[in-house]
Amino acid sequence: MAKTRLKSGEFAMELEQDPPLWTDRKRILGLPISFTRYTLTARKLLLNTGLLNLREEEVLLYRVRDVSLSQSLLDRLFGVGTLCVDSSDLSVPHLHLRHVKNPDKVKAALSQCVEEARRKNRIRSTELMGAPDEGEDGLPDDLDDDGVLDNPGDEVAGD
Repeated sequence: MAKTRLKSGEFAMELEQDPPLWTDRKRILGLPISFTRYTLTARKLLLNTGLLNLREEEVLLYRVRDVSLSQSLLDRLFGVGTLCVDSSDLSVPHLHLRHVKNPDKVKAALSQCVEEARRKNRIRSTELMGAPDEGEDGLPDDLDDDGVLDNPGDEVAGD
């Protein structure tokens, strides 16, 4: 097997590149004249900003918790809107895709990609709103190790 020498800054392996599913720019008065670019791939959502000083924010899609859409009257007149992406990513918990074209279609595509990424990574999202407090064993405090109520008589309504 022949050895190859790497030059400074080269990689010895092929890096996997996801093809973009959607790209857009932040729009001003409906025109894409800003230096903020958005890219959606099958695995992540990217936000690139800047002309001289560049910054890239990345959110893995399986970490996305919620996607919401807001449009002002002026936004609707120009056919744009703002998508707010909430994630469990510690560095980027909230990502705002401001003034994107066709925001309702982008939101639907993003939601579909999020579900597919969760399915591929075998991640279930469970909402714990109103869930009972958990003990040290991970079970709610009023359940024993078998998952049965400790004192079923205490749960009688009307006291």
